[in-house]
Amino acid sequence: MIATVLRNRRVACELASMLVVTAVLAAAAACVANADAALWCAASGVTCALLFAAFTARRHAEIARLTAEIDDVLLVGRSVDFTSCREGDVEALRCELGKVVARLARTTEQLTQEKRALADAMADISHQIRTPLTAMALMLPAFEHADDARERKRLVREVETLSDRVAWLVTSLLKMAKADAGALTVEHAPVSVGDVVARATSPLEAALDLRGVRLEVDCPDAVSFKGDARWSAEALENIVKNCMEHTPAGGRVSVRASEDALATRIVVEDAGAGIAPEDLPHVFERFYRGTHGAARGVAPGTTRGAGHGTAPESAPESAFGAAPEGFGVGLSLALALVSAQGGTLRASNAPHGGARFEMTFPKLVV
Repeated sequence: MIATVLRNRRVACELASMLVVTAVLAAAAACVANADAALWCAASGVTCALLFAAFTARRHAEIARLTAEIDDVLLVGRSVDFTSCREGDVEALRCELGKVVARLARTTEQLTQEKRALADAMADISHQIRTPLTAMALMLPAFEHADDARERKRLVREVETLSDRVAWLVTSLLKMAKADAGALTVEHAPVSVGDVVARATSPLEAALDLRGVRLEVDCPDAVSFKGDARWSAEALENIVKNCMEHTPAGGRVSVRASEDALATRIVVEDAGAGIAPEDLPHVFERFYRGTHGAARGVAPGTTRGAGHGTAPESAPESAFGAAPEGFGVGLSLALALVSAQGGTLRASNAPHGGARFEMTFPKLVV
């Protein structure tokens, strides 16, 4: 090992320098004192040089072992074992490399999971988009054989409705992708809850009236929070529309706001059948298909992704006559928009029945 170390130019130069200094000191001792002093200086210098060579050889051996372990990590996939660390700078380096390898292993596992989730999401997206596109393709022969102007007009409206649904789905997925990637531009400015509620509910006034659903709003003017008014209104619109689509005629949807020293809260409740306990943990999952959809007034097996959560913020309907089959991204988008502002969104069942959604924007971050 010492011979291997001596082949290192830097080590050889340092060792040669030590021997030259030793020779100079021995010669100076011989001139100033006597031969015994010169011999003592020479022996001390040679001993120091040998110790330096031995310690350097051991250090190089440790580095060689560490290099072999790193090669095993890169080529074989074996992890570095840093449980037997001792004192010394090489062992400290071994420990830090072990931490890096562990972090890389966790990152690799996360990337694998995200890749698998992305593949599943792409499969769901392709399925969701394929359905309306297939329906539009099947309508084309009907256009060719339709002689009645009313029939043609009806088919045109259906095609427009399906194309709008596809456009909304693509737009919503892009927004969620930006939110997941942290690329969503979010403002943190004072926001009036009253303005947010007005902005969110105004596009739904006609739909609420045609469905016979009453909207009750209780938002004091002084209630506010720091966030993004546009994204907050879009998230709230998704939630209110979702509740509207699961509320029977003659029912109500209420929006209440309150604040205290810790947070501002916006609570939306409906008079529907509520969310099945089995679906409640999954209500914000994208493309989730619940098995208890009938509890919310939709056919079992339909998209519930928000189970209760199939309502997009502007998904078209057939003359607002019945809730369309949703994509299961409405509440997922709402959750992404609220989370991007540092807020939280929770779903539960109200004590009096119906679903309950609570948006919370904290005032203090601990």
